[in-house]
Amino acid sequence: MPSMLVLATTAVPDHLRGALSRWTSEVVPGIFVGSVSARVRDQLWLAVTETVGNGAAVLVHPAPTEQGYAIRTAGTRRRVPADFDGLTLIRMTAAPKAKEMQSPF
Repeated sequence: MPSMLVLATTAVPDHLRGALSRWTSEVVPGIFVGSVSARVRDQLWLAVTETVGNGAAVLVHPAPTEQGYAIRTAGTRRRVPADFDGLTLIRMTAAPKAKEMQSPF
């Protein structure tokens, strides 16, 4: 039975966005929404994880959890899902530090 999904992408290749738009609607740049079967959802996610490259993606879909949904991520992100007693919470990681300028002296 089809269920709704939301897939947010950042800096992914154009061909991946095209593949996602075959099954979902890109409601704003990088945000895909659709109603697909679990099998199609898993195949789309497999395609995302294989081609995300230096970009990032987050998939939210219904699941039999206390919250009623599951979160999957791919790529490098500052916000990382963390399990806390069966609830998915978002943990912030430290921002990457800029390289300090070294004095020539």
